[in-house]
Amino acid sequence: MRATIYLVFATLCYFAFFAVFLYFVGFLAGLPFMPGHIDKGPVASPGVAILIDLALVAMFGIQHSVMARKPFKQALTRVVPQPLERSVYVLASSLVLLAVMLLWHPLPGVVWQIEAQGLRMTVWGIFVFGISMVFLSTWLIDHFELFGLSQPWREMRRKPAQPPRFRTPLFYRFVRHPLYLGFLIALWAAPTMSAGHVLFAFGMTAYIFIGARLEERDLAGQFGETYRQYQREVGFLVHGAGRRG
Repeated sequence: MRATIYLVFATLCYFAFFAVFLYFVGFLAGLPFMPGHIDKGPVASPGVAILIDLALVAMFGIQHSVMARKPFKQALTRVVPQPLERSVYVLASSLVLLAVMLLWHPLPGVVWQIEAQGLRMTVWGIFVFGISMVFLSTWLIDHFELFGLSQPWREMRRKPAQPPRFRTPLFYRFVRHPLYLGFLIALWAAPTMSAGHVLFAFGMTAYIFIGARLEERDLAGQFGETYRQYQREVGFLVHGAGRRG
């Protein structure tokens, strides 16, 4: 019964993430039927809006990175069962990202706007490619483990976790962080780029670079020389660029 409850909770957390992820796609794309998006939301003076928006991005970055570190995970498992540690992280990240989107204050002004319809469609295609790259990358590295479903499923079947294996499928042969690369593509591929969108893109880009470096430190500690050799051979976010000597 306990294992069943764990699995139900993990499943609810997963669907909460999926709903927030879909909302994020609409938020970033500025879909007109959305109740709020990157260019539609609470109104404030530009100075106040910038301060609020930067605080929101910082909140997301701090939560996302701190909760992913090993010391926090160890502390968290003293409060929640081990099989639910990842699900709690997924749920917390989803709620914080939702708060960022709901509280985001748009900024006036347009940085660029592409008028040619064919070129606009091309940029939208690049946006869709970036989002697709994010989603596909999660499946390449074990989607259900990443989002906390495998852990309670193993608990239900009373199977121990297998030691993690370092693999480099598909995108991972060309860049070390294809998931982050997909996010960067989606952040910047906008046929109409407002001032608020630029602020959001810059803030999230800064977080991605910081978060990726922290993640690499953890991976090097986990896989040792295997991962360090991978760093020497494969680019950071661009193929052939950012290899570490």
